[in-house]
Amino acid sequence: MAQSSQALRTRIKSVNSTRKITKAMEMIANAKLFKQRNKMEANREYAQRLQETVDEIVENNPGVSSKFIRKTEGDRALTIIFCSDLGLCGGYNQNVLKLAKESLKKDEPIYVIGTSLYRTFKEEGYNIINEESISSDALTFAILKTCVEEGIKRFQDKSIDKLQVIYTRFVNTMTFRSEIDVLLPCVLEKKEKNETTEKVLKAETMFEPDATTILNDLIPMMIQDVAYADWMEATTAEQGSRRVAMKTATDNADELSAELLLEYNKVRQANITQEITEIVGGSAAV
Repeated sequence: MAQSSQALRTRIKSVNSTRKITKAMEMIANAKLFKQRNKMEANREYAQRLQETVDEIVENNPGVSSKFIRKTEGDRALTIIFCSDLGLCGGYNQNVLKLAKESLKKDEPIYVIGTSLYRTFKEEGYNIINEESISSDALTFAILKTCVEEGIKRFQDKSIDKLQVIYTRFVNTMTFRSEIDVLLPCVLEKKEKNETTEKVLKAETMFEPDATTILNDLIPMMIQDVAYADWMEATTAEQGSRRVAMKTATDNADELSAELLLEYNKVRQANITQEITEIVGGSAAV
């Protein structure tokens, strides 16, 4: 009984120590989530405005064409994959890995942003373009721009049929989904406009030198920022997923600690009862 009591005290102490760590990580992830979410929402407005500008140019100039809007018959893709640098974030990385395995062929070129899955993709024989892992936490717009520009170049020389991103979409603080966002070829959204508004736009919009040239310059800017927006959404989802995982771990630690404490009290009560019985038995014998 004495050994069981000592073992239970050790386990309770260990669980409480672990709880302190998971609680601290939950608070850190929550703070990072709040900060990253504000950045994501601010950047989303800029990305949406770029998309609306491109849509407006195409919609108000029916004859305009662009090398980035061409139809492709094949499905060979260059894919930029966003994952985390660290673990302890639930199924965040595994969901990205699962989607990549379901969607990609091993000979297709990929960029892996984030160190956690870089070795996994390399060991499984995927065609990784970046020779060294790129840290997700240290990623900058300039680094991501280089990756996107490589995809644009390959799309223009027709060595690939599409440029896409695999990332985790931030739905809300409890829901995150791994998705594919196709950057090239562009799929432009058609918007309903009344006839009067359309005539005014056509009359007032002038392009220098011409709409096609502007479109060919604007679309690369747009897809670079869309890719950056996807990365910001992925990092926000990462912090949200880590917060949920650490909260679950903390709750489990609280539950386990309560169960162990109850068991410890039972053992302690049994020890006290046994000692009283021995004292009473000894007194009776005398």
